[in-house]
Amino acid sequence: MSTPRIIERVIRVAAWLTLGAALLPLGGCGVAALPCRLTSSALKIIPLVGHAAATPFDMCSSAID
Repeated sequence: MSTPRIIERVIRVAAWLTLGAALLPLGGCGVAALPCRLTSSALKIIPLVGHAAATPFDMCSSAID
């Protein structure tokens, strides 16, 4: 194998390990509630109606937790 390919593989393994370490604290319920939390956060950015539109998604994440 050439050196650039080895370096590329090492970087790829490091990236996967970093991703795994970042997701580890979430646990089972945290991972399941993540889509509800992300949608809620994105909706809250919208002026005037964002918080009202995000309410069902907040309840969804609360129910999962």
